[in-house]
Amino acid sequence: MGQGYRQGWQWILVIFVVLTVFIGGCSPQQFRAQSAEGSQLITSVLSDPKTFNYLLSQESPNVFGYIYEGLLRENGVTGELEPGLAESWQVNPETLEITFTLQPGLKWSDGEPLTSEDVVFTYNDLYLNTQIPTDTRDILRIGREGQFPAVMAMGDLQVKFTLPEPFAPFLRTTGLPILPAHILRPYVEQLDSSGKPLIISMWGTDTDPAEVIANGPFIMDRYRTNQRLIFRRNPYYWKQPEPYLERLIWQIVESTDTAMLQFRSGGLDVLGVTPENFALLKREEKPGNFRIYNGGPSSTTNFISFNLNKGQRNGRPLVDPIKSAWFNNVTFRRAIAHAIDRQRMINNVYQGLGELQNSPISVQSPYFLSPEQGLKVYAYDPEMAKELLLGAGFRYNNRNQLEDAQGNRVRFSLMTNAGNKVRESLAAQIMQDLGQIGIQVDLQFVAFGALVDKLSNTLEWDCHLLGFTGGTEPNNGANIWLPDGLLHSFNQKPSPEQEPLVGREVADWEQRIGDLYIQGAQELDESQRKAIYAETQQLTQEYLPFIYLVNPYSLSAFRNHVTGVKPSGLGGPLWNISEIKIQE
Repeated sequence: MGQGYRQGWQWILVIFVVLTVFIGGCSPQQFRAQSAEGSQLITSVLSDPKTFNYLLSQESPNVFGYIYEGLLRENGVTGELEPGLAESWQVNPETLEITFTLQPGLKWSDGEPLTSEDVVFTYNDLYLNTQIPTDTRDILRIGREGQFPAVMAMGDLQVKFTLPEPFAPFLRTTGLPILPAHILRPYVEQLDSSGKPLIISMWGTDTDPAEVIANGPFIMDRYRTNQRLIFRRNPYYWKQPEPYLERLIWQIVESTDTAMLQFRSGGLDVLGVTPENFALLKREEKPGNFRIYNGGPSSTTNFISFNLNKGQRNGRPLVDPIKSAWFNNVTFRRAIAHAIDRQRMINNVYQGLGELQNSPISVQSPYFLSPEQGLKVYAYDPEMAKELLLGAGFRYNNRNQLEDAQGNRVRFSLMTNAGNKVRESLAAQIMQDLGQIGIQVDLQFVAFGALVDKLSNTLEWDCHLLGFTGGTEPNNGANIWLPDGLLHSFNQKPSPEQEPLVGREVADWEQRIGDLYIQGAQELDESQRKAIYAETQQLTQEYLPFIYLVNPYSLSAFRNHVTGVKPSGLGGPLWNISEIKIQE
């Protein structure tokens, strides 16, 4: 997570984004032979989808970018807004009204009409419904009071949004998926035995995927756990004759090594190129009939983060109080930042295919603040790290092990998602680097679902290595930076349905960042907005809730028979999936 955006930022993310690798899986050649009718593209992901319910999604990759669209879309290369379900929009700055006109003749994948009623239902009954625990609501909050837009239909083809005050990022928030009122409304109105809307428990991955009604270029057809998910062309997609593919197939595997084998054997059409595989694949590019694309710096972030939550649940601290005292000492975090050799990460783990990362805002964003523009950075300097630690009251024993002032050995766990070879390698180097300054790091490689559970439910963890997906609009990361945001992972507030915490504290700098995100969304003057987000970046580097690592290049390999591809660091390899063709 650096930023999260499920559409643009991929609308945030995405909590705790898994590195998307297009990997091979269970006998794709055999599947290709069995499915020869029509054009299809076979790609892959590291893990099974966690839900088919967009409202509850907090991970990436996910299915929703293929099966849903919003009113507007973001061009994956330029970042410009383009028509989606809405063919046009008009902004009245005096009345703070934005009126969207829908494309004529829109239909859902079951053939039912898609009208302004669906738009109003999606916003008023789903995203703004406080009974539904969706982090999407954070993106739509406006101003210090956290008010929401008023949404009303103006006939079947027009929808008017009225804002309570100026809100600069609003147009980009309208990339949120529109969901089907005719299917979902009954499940919002009906409650389960605990008084919660039934929609919270529907469209899990145990649902027949063909039952999930869509409006995007594809619909889900079949899903077999740990094997594959098959998407089928949506015959009612508004942008006919797109999509050109009849099928999109996700092969589900758990190892990037399997990916490499499947791609080299011809079983996959596209592969996310990892740094350790780049040199070999580059040599095979011409004889293997594929091409490697460099989309430039990725819009994702990679970081480590310490658990700063001082709260207790049922009288038990979430974090060992001894460790919590270390983690909440900003000098300790600065020492850690100086102790990590990020250039060695680039050289060894990324094979030179990346850049140092210092900001939570994507390099593609006009609000990105570079070190050349004054952003604080932490150069690799283990001696400086030791000096900072000694100045903060830590000490070294006769075995050169770091201890705190009470004689406690400085030791903590660092967890990341198992199967992601790059992250595992980064974690291993961090363990080595911190070992050089006397700190013992215990690595934990866990399944992504278990990792998310710790970060969003139990809240019991020491340190993690993950990332967020970014984009052009900083406010789409508001739920990361607002102290009450559902992705405020370093000091997470429980969601309403969870057991409350006692003793959780919000630091002054933490609140200041949240306040600046509210202010930045209110400001319409672009130069002022840039100044506001520059301050947020300076604060994140000053206090280090996330210690940023490396911004990798977005590399992907496509078979030569795949045409129309436009991979980019902002949009990713398949952002224009509806335009992609298979050349026979």
